[in-house]
Amino acid sequence: MLEKITKPSLMVNKAITLDNISRMLEKTKAAGAIFRPHFKTHQSGVVGQWFRSFGIHKITVSSVSMAQYFALHGWKDITIAFPVNLRELPAINHLALSAKINLLVESIEVINALETGLDHISDVYIKVDVGAARTGIAIDNSEAIISLAEQIKSKLKLKLAGFLSHAGQTYKAKGITEIEEIARCSQKKLFEIKEKLKDPSLILSWGDTPSCSMLPELNGFDEWRPGNFVFYDIMQYHIGSCELNDIAVAMACPVVAVHPERNQIVVYGGAIHFSKERIIADNGFELYGYVVEFTENGWSKPIAGAWLSSLSQEHGIVNLPSTMIQQFRPGDIIGILPVHSCLAVSAMNELISIEGEIIPCFKG
Repeated sequence: MLEKITKPSLMVNKAITLDNISRMLEKTKAAGAIFRPHFKTHQSGVVGQWFRSFGIHKITVSSVSMAQYFALHGWKDITIAFPVNLRELPAINHLALSAKINLLVESIEVINALETGLDHISDVYIKVDVGAARTGIAIDNSEAIISLAEQIKSKLKLKLAGFLSHAGQTYKAKGITEIEEIARCSQKKLFEIKEKLKDPSLILSWGDTPSCSMLPELNGFDEWRPGNFVFYDIMQYHIGSCELNDIAVAMACPVVAVHPERNQIVVYGGAIHFSKERIIADNGFELYGYVVEFTENGWSKPIAGAWLSSLSQEHGIVNLPSTMIQQFRPGDIIGILPVHSCLAVSAMNELISIEGEIIPCFKG
């Protein structure tokens, strides 16, 4: 596997990935919800086939171009979980010729433009901000949400499918109790809005990996859209969403220099491969990844006292225990568990299985 590695390469363990998919699917079924996983993490037609093997046929993506990619791979029911970009209306119309495309809206201006510009009838979800403060109508502004819903219902080309939210603030929550409170309060308020509209067919669509992974009961939502769970990463491990052995990707990085005097090695693997996502621990301690050694069947547990300590464009600096520094030479390969697997996949544009299979990914 490693003898052909010449540059930073993102390795994926298929067995771990399949376990992650299976576990999340079973949790969703137990909650009585629709499973519409977010494909922005793996971005791969091949990994999409792994989902298909579980009978999954509804997916979420983060852009029109990603929807085009997965439509070409045979997916027929796609939610674009990003507010409609009106400049892409021609592409949306073309895409709708080959797949059912569900759109995301939050303003009357976009609704009116869709009514005029769409060539087809489309399901739309109202984006509701449940506290992440990114996009959507604030959940406490129920009057605005209901008003927009009624406007949608008056249109000929739009069908109100429900309300879609992403609790991004769970990534910064302090423990499972806070995550549980975010989900509980959000579900209660969304259900109250749904009741006021007197339409039981409306879907409450929920998506974030921490709550979907950690909460033993996440009931009351009609649809789950987690994405990062497919591979997990160091960030999710620190949040408590997964165990270390649930992380399904590791970056293989060539060693280019060894500095025993400072207990560091330099690897070919920088910000353009990992992004600059980091974990900030106690006393301002920063790390950009855990260090592992590759094995015949994957990789080891993280090496105690070793971490990816800094990144520049192409360089990565790895701190190692003094007892290990002499084990490495330029030309060796070392593994790094990334802080954020979604961004690592996006940066790399392909995966390599631990068996050596090249797995192409979407290139947006």
